[in-house]
Amino acid sequence: MHPLLDQLSGEHKEKLIERDQPDWVEPMLATLTDRRFHDRDWIFERKFDGERCLVFRKGDTVRLLSRNRKRLNDTYPELEEALRKVGERRFIADGEIVAFEGEVTSFSRLQERMRIQDREKAERSGVAVSLYLFDLMYLDGYDLCALDLRARKSILARLFAFEDPIRYTEHRDGDGVAFYRDACAKGWEGVIAKRAAGRYLHRRSTDWLKFKCVNQQEFVIGGYTDPSGSRTGFGALLLGYYEGNDLISAGKVGTGFDDRTLQDLGDRLLSRERKTSPFADKDRPEKGEHFVTPDLVCEVAFTEWTDDGKLRHPRFLGMRQDKTAEDVVRERPG
Repeated sequence: MHPLLDQLSGEHKEKLIERDQPDWVEPMLATLTDRRFHDRDWIFERKFDGERCLVFRKGDTVRLLSRNRKRLNDTYPELEEALRKVGERRFIADGEIVAFEGEVTSFSRLQERMRIQDREKAERSGVAVSLYLFDLMYLDGYDLCALDLRARKSILARLFAFEDPIRYTEHRDGDGVAFYRDACAKGWEGVIAKRAAGRYLHRRSTDWLKFKCVNQQEFVIGGYTDPSGSRTGFGALLLGYYEGNDLISAGKVGTGFDDRTLQDLGDRLLSRERKTSPFADKDRPEKGEHFVTPDLVCEVAFTEWTDDGKLRHPRFLGMRQDKTAEDVVRERPG
């Protein structure tokens, strides 16, 4: 047994499950809420604006996987190399890959790396990334998911000598309201509240809650509009989200695109064009609109939802490759 596990209390040791290391575990997901609270039974972590990453280390092999099991090693080779040097040879950890603009994580900045699938190009990109680890699910032959969160984070904090680009996610105890106010004042995306005694559950749970400073979520691209003036590619994206099997229109986003995105995404949309509407509540295109096969997902920031279910002041942040279109739903406070 690993020395850090051997130091656990008898009660905690009883919660360890001896098992072979799995090739995959479903990540735990947080639930959006509009509540802000103080509670000593909860801890509060910074919410990062990045790409979820599960780390699987087994012997000399390090695998970086997205939340939909896409391999990320060739996109972030420096993270793979750093994790190979940490010493521990059998573990599964959970974290978030981020890129910074100043003191704030930037999903738009990270996009420059997310589009790369070649190790050499990734290393030459000039976009520095960090991996913030916040949970530990497996160590040296034992499943830790039944341990309470404080115990898992304590083991994780002592497991490695955290050095860039691998970082430990610090937390604050109890005062989630003050932490949320500080987060928003610093321009962070928000805060994740986690039940301190909670297990690691392989699904979305109210034991993890999202306090967002800005409204931001994924949307399915169901179409586009013609560009105008000197603009190339497309004018705006037609957005939607799923309710059951129905794709529901959420309006359009026409800002936040750079020239490369307009060209590259424009080509992808053109190849997906179709005559029939993918939206359950939008039968026909308006003038200048085109429908596409709804298999692309993007991230959008916005101020609020309108009364008729459309986005107010939306801004495109980037494409998402770590979530399938069918999983995109409207996030509502729980």
